[in-house]
Amino acid sequence: MQFNLRLLLRYTNTQMSMVFQDLTALKMLLSNHPMFAAGILLVAGYILGRLAAKISLPEITGYIVAGLLVSDAVTGIFPRQMGQSFRFTTEIALGLIALTIGGEFSLAKLRRLGRNVLVITLVQISSTFILVTAALLIFKMQLPFALLLGAIATATAPAATVAIVQSLRAHGLFVDYLYGVVALDDAGCVILFGSIYAFASSLLATSRSMGYAGIVLEAFGEVIFSVIVGLLSALIIHWGTRKKKKTNEIMIISIGVILLSTSLSIVLHLSPLLTNMAAGCLLINLSPRNNRIFRILEPLTPPLYALFFVIAGTELQPQILLKSGTLLFGAVYVFFRAAGKYGGVFLGSHLIKAPTGIRNYLGLSMLPQAGVAIGLVLLIQASPLINNIAQQQQQLILSMVNIVLLSVFINELIGPPLSKLAVIKGNEMEE
Repeated sequence: MQFNLRLLLRYTNTQMSMVFQDLTALKMLLSNHPMFAAGILLVAGYILGRLAAKISLPEITGYIVAGLLVSDAVTGIFPRQMGQSFRFTTEIALGLIALTIGGEFSLAKLRRLGRNVLVITLVQISSTFILVTAALLIFKMQLPFALLLGAIATATAPAATVAIVQSLRAHGLFVDYLYGVVALDDAGCVILFGSIYAFASSLLATSRSMGYAGIVLEAFGEVIFSVIVGLLSALIIHWGTRKKKKTNEIMIISIGVILLSTSLSIVLHLSPLLTNMAAGCLLINLSPRNNRIFRILEPLTPPLYALFFVIAGTELQPQILLKSGTLLFGAVYVFFRAAGKYGGVFLGSHLIKAPTGIRNYLGLSMLPQAGVAIGLVLLIQASPLINNIAQQQQQLILSMVNIVLLSVFINELIGPPLSKLAVIKGNEMEE
């Protein structure tokens, strides 16, 4: 009996060793074969997405959790360096998402909603910036960093919004307002951030080679030139497809131009988000026939969206909670950002006498935060600002990165379910 037990233990250890070797080999395969990694990410995203749907959560939440599970933070199956191999995919996904948002801005809708959407957007941007900045100052954060985080807090995540609306196949007044506010929000965020960055730089005594007015003008220039590139790409797509009848020809021309304009924006350090929003806006207004472009591109989006959100999940780092001071400032940032977003939308909707469904629920759809916020805080980290300040202040900038990542981690998990609830309830009250 003792002999058999010893054999059994030896056999078990051998099997465990083989399993470990197989897992190691799988990890090596993922590290060297992006195509295989893409398959794993999509399958994992699908499984977790379906599980999320079964417990009444948006599929997006499942995608993000799937990314977190395969990331270095948990299993390490998907190495962090592999994310660079999928940058192309995420840029295409963001381009199509922005194009979809811009396509909601027909002149008929703008005439009906333009002023109202603008009022809501301005009020919620202002309230979010003021509340987050003031709260961080109360908790003893230095003024320049509180101002920068306040500006970053105004950014939203249009990808989550578009994916949820499309998965619900929702339409109507509530969705029109939602797309409008989300589209204007990021443009307003970029402009506000450029101005605040200039002011914060002066407070931190950075290099004045460009001048503070120059930095502000550069931010406005980024917006203007991004829009110009988008408008030109829309004209090319319109002229190239207006006489085409075959779906495959329209798809090839449209995707080709979108890829060109997106890559051009990246090379010129413009905003691909604004570029594609402008393209979608002009396309939908040039001709009613251009609606078919959006219908033809729509079947391409589900796998791209899934891959985009799973990859976003791999970037999350739960261990940032252990950083000194991050948890406190992160909690303040998340709470007052949510209060500013919801309260600002509620107040703005009250000022324009918007329907009750919009006033009560639209603010919940403003909570998700991802790419734009991360991009802005990483821009600070990579800018000359960090080289011209004291060591202690450099540590504060690194702490800002962790605070924003913490916010993304929380808001990308709780934001999509709240957005889904908002769209459902808002449309129900509208009906």
